[in-house]
Amino acid sequence: MAGSALRRLMAEYKQLTLNPPEGIIAGPINEENFFEWEALITGPEGTCFEGVYSDGRVCISILHAPGDDPMGYESSAERWSPVQSVEKILLSVVSMLAEPNDESGANVDAAKMWRENREEFNKIAERIVRRTLGIPT
Repeated sequence: MAGSALRRLMAEYKQLTLNPPEGIIAGPINEENFFEWEALITGPEGTCFEGVYSDGRVCISILHAPGDDPMGYESSAERWSPVQSVEKILLSVVSMLAEPNDESGANVDAAKMWRENREEFNKIAERIVRRTLGIPT
């Protein structure tokens, strides 16, 4: 199983390198371990995430052992399946940044602020993005 998973991840990495999706750079943290990746996503234009969202935890959290949900909010229908690829998962993150689902937020307080006080939400999101990038606020 690990052999076929490794081959698949190597092929996906090659494809992402040859034809990277716009605004996404991704790959293994080092080429000795293809099972641990990092991603740099340029936030969608016109959103409070415009620029970069560099913490891949939001998408990596779905890649866990069956039955183990470390974030505590995933339904069985949302589990990873072989039909999904690294690229599809990363594009899903871009989609979530562009059009967040505030009715099913993993961070309930942030979802509430998104609905009720978008201006404050945008300020906080921009501050976090800038801090992540080491840009003065």
